[in-house]
Amino acid sequence: MTEEEARAWLRSHFDVSRGTWDQLERFVAILLSSMDEQNLIAESTRAQIWARHIVDSAQLLLLVEGAATGTWVDLGAGAGLPGIVIACLGKQPVLMIEARRKRVDFLNAVIAELGLQHADVFGGRVESAPAMHAAVISARAYAPLDKLLHSALHLSDRNSLWVLPKGRTAKNELEAVRPSWQGVFHVEPSVTDADSAIIVARNVAPAGKKKGRS
Repeated sequence: MTEEEARAWLRSHFDVSRGTWDQLERFVAILLSSMDEQNLIAESTRAQIWARHIVDSAQLLLLVEGAATGTWVDLGAGAGLPGIVIACLGKQPVLMIEARRKRVDFLNAVIAELGLQHADVFGGRVESAPAMHAAVISARAYAPLDKLLHSALHLSDRNSLWVLPKGRTAKNELEAVRPSWQGVFHVEPSVTDADSAIIVARNVAPAGKKKGRS
C-alpha cells in the first residue's frame, strides 16, 4: 500500500472531516519530528508512515463495528499507535496504558496538542491499571499473546472485544494459547500487509473458567 493509497483508503472507509484530517496530519508531523528524541517508529517505516502506522491502526475500527460504545483500552500504547489514531477517528473514550515515563509525557502532549478530550493515559504497568469493563482492548507490539491476556484480563469482561495485531505470528500465537485460554477467537487479515493478521476475540477466560461481568 502506497502513501497515496493509504490516504485514499481512509477517505473511502471513514467520514473524515477537515478537522480530523488536520489532527491526523499533525500527529504524523509530531511523530516524525520526535524521532530524533525517541524511537517512536522504526526508521525504515518513515516513508510509509500513513500505510504502516495510520491505516494499520485505523483498520482496527472496522473490526469493532457493533461493539459496545464504552472505553477502548490500548495496552502498551507507546507512540499512540493505535490509541491516538482511534481517538482521532472515533468518538468513544480511549485509555492508553503506558509504563515508560517519556512515552507517557509524549502521549499527554499529543492529546493536548490535538485537543482529544476523550483520550487519557494511565502511566504504569498494565497489571497495575484499575480493574474495569473495557468495551475494546487493543495492543500493537506489546507482548506475546499469553502474557498479554494474563496482564489485561482484569480490564475485561465477557463482552470485551480484543483486537490484537500480531503480524505474521498471529496464527502461531493463537494455536499456542488454545490449551490455556478459552473464548471465541478468529484471525482477520491486515489491509496493509498480506502476510500479517489481527487476532479478534471475545468472551476470553482462562481454560476451565467462565468469564463473568465482574
